[in-house]
Amino acid sequence: MFGLVNLLARNGKLTPEQERFRRANNDWYNAAYPDPSTADPTVYDHELHPGAAAWFKSTSQHLIARVDGYLEILAAHGIECRMIQSSSPGRIVYEDEHQIVVVPHENPP
Repeated sequence: MFGLVNLLARNGKLTPEQERFRRANNDWYNAAYPDPSTADPTVYDHELHPGAAAWFKSTSQHLIARVDGYLEILAAHGIECRMIQSSSPGRIVYEDEHQIVVVPHENPP
């Protein structure tokens, strides 16, 4: 979700209001929890960890509560998103207090 909104910004697709939201909230998220790629620069390496994706832990409701604005931006640009919950999203390649980064199962359970 963050990556998609940031890609829209890099491509100059956001309205001024959407860009203000993105900057302010990206700053808030950057201060609120660690960037996995800072702790492990290989965590999103496509060869080592194909399809790696970050998931917020269910205990991090204060982080999950702020995603609606990002989802609204994506919807305004015709990009559909939905919340997925799973007790087994894949092989964990990074974990901290707030999130995990997983490589999805080849054959989901």
